[in-house]
Amino acid sequence: MTYQKATLVISPDNQENRDILIALLSEKGFESFVETEENIEAYIPEDLHLSVKIDQFEMILPFKITFEMELIPDQNWNEVWEKNYFKPLLFADQCVIRAPFHTDFPKAKYEIIIEPNMAFGTGNHETTALMIEHILELNVPDKKILDMGCGTGILSILASKRHAKSILSIDIDTWSYEGTRENAALNNCSNIEVLHGDASLLGKQSFDYIFANIHKNVLIDDMSNYATVLKSNGTILLSGFYENDLQDIVDVALHNGLNLISYKSKNKWVAAKFQKN
Repeated sequence: MTYQKATLVISPDNQENRDILIALLSEKGFESFVETEENIEAYIPEDLHLSVKIDQFEMILPFKITFEMELIPDQNWNEVWEKNYFKPLLFADQCVIRAPFHTDFPKAKYEIIIEPNMAFGTGNHETTALMIEHILELNVPDKKILDMGCGTGILSILASKRHAKSILSIDIDTWSYEGTRENAALNNCSNIEVLHGDASLLGKQSFDYIFANIHKNVLIDDMSNYATVLKSNGTILLSGFYENDLQDIVDVALHNGLNLISYKSKNKWVAAKFQKN
């Protein structure tokens, strides 16, 4: 599939404004996003982009944006990632993440193989690393787990390899949904169920652990849904936001009966651990 890439610069540039812009782009058909220190890269199928008028966004946004468009033809994403120096990653000396094309990588207790695709989830981001560190500390065996915003399925696969009873993985992004299914099979994880959608898919089942590495606004909007399906004394890991947003997350979590237990931070990003009353 051929894609258009929009490279967007916002002013003032802060996480709240980024979340607003990404949410708007998602509604307009953009499927994948990469956040850098300077900008946001957003990808939309070529057949949809002509109906999206980004230059009109400023009429409804409380900040300024500038952007450039670039055609991204269908291509071999393994080659793309190799050219962009996707190297094997080792976390806490226990978990290594690599691509199928890697032949030289450190040995670890848990080995996760990720097929590079448009979901752009390889473990490089600070929030993924922080979530992995948290999960390695949890008592996962025989637990039921919900992974919201599963990306390429890294967290779900780690939980499976740590002998979780079952994992439900959900993502609104098409590439993430397909990527998680592919990567679960690649890692021989038969206990991962993958759904395409959002928190509205949550039914009456309950979970011992919930992982949600998404954007701040989504976490806040869906917090009550998470609390409803989390078992009493269950644990939820939340990430995808900066240190200066932690108090906002804590306030909403507390309102939903979730108490902050601890948190980890890296380069101003946070992954926080909460427990249900």
